[in-house]
Amino acid sequence: MPTTPTSRLLDLLSLLQTRRDWPGAVLADRLGISHRTVRRDVDRLRELGYRIEATMGPDGGYRLDAGAELPPLLFDDDQVVALTVALQAAVSTGAGIEEAALRALTTVRQVMPSRLRHRLDALAFSTVPRGGAGPTQVRTDVLVAVSTAVRAREVLRLDYASRSGEGADDDRPPRRVEPHDLVVSAGRWYLLGWDLDRDDWRIFRADRITPRTPTGPRFTPRPVPGGTAATYVAARFKGSDGTAGAGAWPCTGTVVLDLPAGAVRPFAGDGTVEPLDDGRCRLTSGAWSWVALAASLNRFDTDVEVVDPPELRAAFGVLARRNAATVAR
Repeated sequence: MPTTPTSRLLDLLSLLQTRRDWPGAVLADRLGISHRTVRRDVDRLRELGYRIEATMGPDGGYRLDAGAELPPLLFDDDQVVALTVALQAAVSTGAGIEEAALRALTTVRQVMPSRLRHRLDALAFSTVPRGGAGPTQVRTDVLVAVSTAVRAREVLRLDYASRSGEGADDDRPPRRVEPHDLVVSAGRWYLLGWDLDRDDWRIFRADRITPRTPTGPRFTPRPVPGGTAATYVAARFKGSDGTAGAGAWPCTGTVVLDLPAGAVRPFAGDGTVEPLDDGRCRLTSGAWSWVALAASLNRFDTDVEVVDPPELRAAFGVLARRNAATVAR
């Protein structure tokens, strides 16, 4: 199948990046072209800024070397979006690569043509560390459209699919949302916005969103409960109203466990473990309800002494009655 000169250059560049030395005859065979065409395409890549050295030997060949200057990057639009998402996510991973990721994101932006740079600038989001059901697929055009509305502070008109996976009802008018931020958690994308029809904050799954055009009027951003979108969304995932911060569970209690701190700490999640002199430890932890907190503390399979509050002690009583009823049945 014949190829265009541009696609042939991309194939040649891809091959050169996979190994250090390529004999010219092997390149010609892999690309289905003559050795003369290989030489001509290598010269074109050199003109674009790629440092390709000729290697000596009976066959002769080529080697791609690192250059002093960054040559033009050959990315299509979807690759730009993917690269931007990866670099922005890396900035908040806590893995010690945040500064390098930010510099890389800046470098990528500088070498992009204006058309792609505008699309790159439109894609902004926050991240929330959280376990969960795993990633979902979201179309890149949806992410770009939503993020563009966030940056422009324009009301987003959208259709929202049901939880069952069925599409939005075509007879219903679109939702009108003031989009504040895109948030990523456990591989899932969420939009935090002020729902104008419900007069309240709402968290929308991005994979269920279908943006409508055109967008609505510009709006003045509202203060987000908890300070930031990531903080608010993290708190809501824990069952809180989001006003007390990402670390605030709606129900938090303190107990003493008949285990050393070292045995508890690896399984304490976001709880706080304090060693005690008698070989036991004090654990402060939270959950979305008192009964859920009491049940979670039983996972340590040891004696539990409730320090406070009384609601947690009462929750253990509820569990005891339920468990006794289960045994009786």
